[in-house]
Amino acid sequence: MASVSWVGSHQRGKGAITSASAALTKAPYASGSHLRRRGTNPPELIAAAHASSFSMTLADELSAVGHSPRQIDTTATVSMEDIAAGWTMTQIHLDVIATVPKVAQCDFVDAALRARANCPISRALNANISMRARLSPRGSAEGLLPKRISATLSIARKNRARRNGAKN
Repeated sequence: MASVSWVGSHQRGKGAITSASAALTKAPYASGSHLRRRGTNPPELIAAAHASSFSMTLADELSAVGHSPRQIDTTATVSMEDIAAGWTMTQIHLDVIATVPKVAQCDFVDAALRARANCPISRALNANISMRARLSPRGSAEGLLPKRISATLSIARKNRARRNGAKN
């Protein structure tokens, strides 16, 4: 539960948000056009809610298939457009970096896609939701590969780096 108080017009007004948990206590907010003021705004609050809900849902999805994430960092970027119907949230981009020991990239991406579909905030929003999901090098599954394949991957990376260096 949260409650707000708004004073003034849309263009020149200001508000305060208070949440039941007291995490927000009379936190100032304004419309997106008044970002110069100290405080937050509705799109920023939606981005925070979406990033946090997605991260928890991804942790659940990974746990359901036997993986325990150490850390999930999600950034949600909300895009607003002034269309015929008025200001509308048209796009949300999730950028996810996770540290998950012993998980293959394909299994991580599958879990991330399921999390995007199952996240309660994703389901509630009427916006295009894009995502980039990456494993942190600390959570790489490369250690799960046989040494011969792992060594081949390392050699291939070095060769690719040399070729890229020669092109520059």
